[in-house]
Amino acid sequence: MALKTSVGEPTPAELETEAARLADKGLSGLGYRDEELERAARLTWKINRLKKAQRAVIPAHVYQRPEILLGVADFIGDSYKLAKLGAASDAERIIFCGVRFMAETAKILSPDKEVLLPAPEAGCSLSESITAADVRALKKKHPGAPVAVYINTTVAVKAECDVVVTSANAPKIMRKLYAEHEKVIFAPDAMMGRNLAKELGKTIGKDLIIWEGTCIVHDNFDAASVEFYRKMYPGVKILAHFECTPALTSVVDYIGGTGDMMKWVDDHKASSYMLITECGLGDLARTEFPDKVFVPMCRLCPHMKAVTLERVLSALERPTASQRIEVPEAVAARALRPIARMFELSEDNSPS
Repeated sequence: MALKTSVGEPTPAELETEAARLADKGLSGLGYRDEELERAARLTWKINRLKKAQRAVIPAHVYQRPEILLGVADFIGDSYKLAKLGAASDAERIIFCGVRFMAETAKILSPDKEVLLPAPEAGCSLSESITAADVRALKKKHPGAPVAVYINTTVAVKAECDVVVTSANAPKIMRKLYAEHEKVIFAPDAMMGRNLAKELGKTIGKDLIIWEGTCIVHDNFDAASVEFYRKMYPGVKILAHFECTPALTSVVDYIGGTGDMMKWVDDHKASSYMLITECGLGDLARTEFPDKVFVPMCRLCPHMKAVTLERVLSALERPTASQRIEVPEAVAARALRPIARMFELSEDNSPS
């Protein structure tokens, strides 16, 4: 059966219904005007019909544009959640709204599915800060030390390590590694490495070897501004991502991954909240918790925002070779082991 690649145009009534659906999902509350809702609705109407016809699924990272998260995403989450749900899906195609390392992980976990990245140039400053050769050099310099790499890495780097971690499960997995080893290598996020050293009571350069990579979003937040915002918004609770600098994380109320931050907001009552991370999480939080007040302090990720509804539709209608994610079988097999190890250690409830 030929793959359906076109669904025509919505009728005026269908377009009006779809625009109303997007407004009800929260786009109106985020400032989308009528003409913007209509533009988005025309695209989401087509995308949702095409993905159904093609047995496609759309996972979207929380940093994606609101119209993607609320309009076409089948599931939304951080890297860990998307990796799990993508693998469990019975879809034939995965249209991954995120960046390249995420789509690579999806392909490793779903080798028989077609994985498409709508914005093939969408990279990551962390994944680009380290190579497989760099990891091999670290292992040679510190023989016997296990290598834990942040999920924000290329498949080639993952293939050289012992376990993959996310911002949500890194402390738990690192504790388990230290139960068996005196020294651990952590790469490539230097800020997360320093935050982990503080939380775990480890000495950088001795017990914990880190790589000096940083996130272009989280590396630029100013710790000094936290005091200003606390004065401006009495009672505000400030949450920061694990990738922020230790100077900043030392003066906030909570640090963690994106999923942890959303859960913290859900579990606590405060006059207002500030989420120090990429702006997409704040947009999502305002739709998830419409009765709570959020103070903006965020930065846009140019890589995440490279994905648009137009490019998602193009991936469904006319996928290009550059959008199609392929991972060499031998590399995928080696990279799958540390990913599987992450699932094993993060979901193991035995004492660390």
